[in-house]
Amino acid sequence: MSTLTELSTRVLNASPFRVLPARPWSEQRATHRDADPAIIDAALERSAQRPSGNWYVIGASSELTDTPRSASVGGHELVSWRDGDGRPHVAPAACPHLGADLCTGRVDRGALICPWHGLRLTGHPRADWTPFPCHDDGVLLWVRHDAVGGEAPTPAPVLPTRPTGHRIAAVTRLDGTCEPRDVIANRMDPWHGSWFHPYSFAQLEVLEAPPAEGTVSAAEDRFLVAVTFHIGRLGVPVVAEFTSPEPRTITMRIVEGEGEGSVVETHATPLGADAQGRPRTAVIEAVVAHSARPGFAHALRARPVIAVFMRHAAHRLWRDDLVYAERLYALRSRSR
Repeated sequence: MSTLTELSTRVLNASPFRVLPARPWSEQRATHRDADPAIIDAALERSAQRPSGNWYVIGASSELTDTPRSASVGGHELVSWRDGDGRPHVAPAACPHLGADLCTGRVDRGALICPWHGLRLTGHPRADWTPFPCHDDGVLLWVRHDAVGGEAPTPAPVLPTRPTGHRIAAVTRLDGTCEPRDVIANRMDPWHGSWFHPYSFAQLEVLEAPPAEGTVSAAEDRFLVAVTFHIGRLGVPVVAEFTSPEPRTITMRIVEGEGEGSVVETHATPLGADAQGRPRTAVIEAVVAHSARPGFAHALRARPVIAVFMRHAAHRLWRDDLVYAERLYALRSRSR
């Protein structure tokens, strides 16, 4: 090996970036023959059959403070806040006295005070007002709403595995006119990636997809994708695995390449119907980034700035993917 070749190899191994060849969008390999609707539908049906325990994501853990915040699950108005010990509470947003919006109240010494008549609500059940079980996983806040879910309740939500050690988390949210299944179906079609999002993905190849028929083992029930993330003319090649642990969650985990172990969790929470009776769904996505590179620990000092860019990238992607999800719902509603 020449000295120049050896140096080039070292540089490539030291850097996760690769120069992407200039290629017109229309000259990509077409993927419509690979994106079999039967594969997507079967994977979606298996996901729908998994238990959720009636748990729903309502927001980022970091956003919940001692200032009341509003949320909605299945048309039910909720209020959330932290008490003096930092514990989260989620409850009906209507005051049990005369129905005031508790999201406009204040928290004093851990208790939520109604703005109309000063009723103090501590987060403990009353005969006329019962808070909901909630769970703070350190990145996301969950609420269990048995009346909406209708399943056998579980003590905690089904949580995807996240990287441990040094990590940076960012959460973004967008709302769309569709059902949760349309959000999950979008992620079960990895073949659209480099066509619909050429600004983010290149050189995408689905290495493995679950079968459309027959019994599917847990090991088979995944989409394994080789893809290069775009950063201008540079790209970062990785292999990612898409799995759905419960009906309203789909997780992308990097299993090979830069950031191995990092995850992108996409959660779909039904909000209720709009004025026209159409379903509204919140897409709440958590990106938990990790790297084994020594320099990543130093990057943690810039965590707030990096998280802003992570949220921006996720927002741009879901701005487009909600068009996809809303289209799925529109076509399905017309055929009913």
